[in-house]
Amino acid sequence: MEKDLSNYRKSYEKGELLLDNAPENPIELFRNWFIEVDTHFNVGETNAMTISTIGLDGFPKSRVVLLKKYTHEGFIFYTNYKSEKGRAIEANPNICLSFFWPAAERQIIIKGKAEKIAKNLSDGYFESRPRGSQLGAIVSNQSEVIKNRTELEQKLKALETHHDGNVIERPDYWGGFIVKPVELEFWQGRPNRLHDRIRYKLKADYDWQIDRLAP
Repeated sequence: MEKDLSNYRKSYEKGELLLDNAPENPIELFRNWFIEVDTHFNVGETNAMTISTIGLDGFPKSRVVLLKKYTHEGFIFYTNYKSEKGRAIEANPNICLSFFWPAAERQIIIKGKAEKIAKNLSDGYFESRPRGSQLGAIVSNQSEVIKNRTELEQKLKALETHHDGNVIERPDYWGGFIVKPVELEFWQGRPNRLHDRIRYKLKADYDWQIDRLAP
C-alpha cells in the first residue's frame, strides 16, 4: 500500500519574522509568540511540545509532553525519572524541544541541557495536580511492560482505597526537569517556501548571537 503525498501543498502567509525586530533575548520572543498563539489561534494545547532524547539504545526518540512553566532560565516539564525518557536524560542531558503551531505557521526548536529542579518545586507542582493525576503518577511504572489495562485499573482502585482521605505524597522518582537553552530557532512560514528563520546561540559571555538562516 502506498499513497503519493507530493501534491499536499500550502502557501504560508500569516506572518513574518524580521531580524530588525527580533529582541535581544530569545525568551522574550518565545513569550510573545506563545501569548499570541494562545490568545489568537485555536490550537488546543499551546503548551504541547515535542521532546527528543538519545536513548540508552543509541537511537533518538521524540514524544509529545506538556510544558508547565517557562522562566528566564529555561523550560520546565514533569515526568517519571525512572521512565525511558528520564533514564535517557540522566545518561545524556543534551535534549531538544520543539513547538509546532500550524495555525500560526510557526515553529520553535530549542536545544538545551536538562537538569532536575529542586525537590520543593516538584512537591509544589505535585500538590497542585488533581488527585487522580497524583495517583496516576504512582500507579504507572512508566515505560515498563504490563500485561493489560486491567492491571493498571486494579492498582488504581487499591491506591484510592489506601489513600482515602489522606494527603498523597510525591514519590521521589517523579518530578520536574528544567531545560536550560543553548540555542533557539524561530521559524515563521512565508510564501514560496522562503521561510523566516532566526537563530539565537548562547555565547561564552552568556549573551546571545542572533543570525538569520536560509530557509
